[in-house]
Amino acid sequence: MPKPFTLEPGATCDLDKIDSRIEWEQHNKKTAYQQIEKNNIEMALLARKLYAENKRSLLLVLQAMDAAGKDSSVRCVTRGVNPRSFQVYSFKKPSERELEYDYLWRIHRQVPRKGNVGIFNRSHYEDVLIVRVHNLVPEEVWSKRYSQINHFEEMLQDSGTTIVKCYLHISKEEQRERLQARMDDPDAHWKVNLADLEERKFWTEYREAYNAAITRTNTTWAPWHIVPADRKWYRNLVISELLLNQLRAMDPQYPKSERDYRGIVVE
Repeated sequence: MPKPFTLEPGATCDLDKIDSRIEWEQHNKKTAYQQIEKNNIEMALLARKLYAENKRSLLLVLQAMDAAGKDSSVRCVTRGVNPRSFQVYSFKKPSERELEYDYLWRIHRQVPRKGNVGIFNRSHYEDVLIVRVHNLVPEEVWSKRYSQINHFEEMLQDSGTTIVKCYLHISKEEQRERLQARMDDPDAHWKVNLADLEERKFWTEYREAYNAAITRTNTTWAPWHIVPADRKWYRNLVISELLLNQLRAMDPQYPKSERDYRGIVVE
């Protein structure tokens, strides 16, 4: 399978030293999507078993800079899977009500229930990223959140929720090309958010914030996977393989019935 970049817990993350565009001879765009289609078939069965088992859950966390492909990745890797098996949630700017609680309150409410696969499009990591870059809270506040997040994720793991965290690693030039493509295509104008152009000005600050977040929250119970995202097919195949392999490792089973119903005739 195509490999994401992983770091040993305690190692320092430096995204500038990690490739965002990978040359891979074994696959191209066509064969990658053929493999993803096969993966989705197996994933659908395993997700069905997880739902029937109703004892554990799986949470995929996607973080990335704008235009790295979080939405399209979700569509690609869940295609053909029963929607009842998935909970997808996109975290936007906190509402007035959400701001009345601690920053993890709204996150915890969306953690997948037992039997489900949850996908976070952005997540609790925004509270050590955007709040840091734009000084929305004091450093003495956000700097404590790394350990709080680690404890939160450890609690989820202990409670039966397996966490797969992916940072979609896109280059600044690739982001520019994708944002420009949206501007140039009238049919893509619905995707345009001029605020993305303002956020792009803080590229260096976000890179520093992501380096710190990945370094400080790369734990044995919830490690980070840095996914090269300049090639969409490569990005999607990596995420597909990560999800499928984790479901295989969980090995969910249909619950055994206390009674054998074979032979009963329904009239």
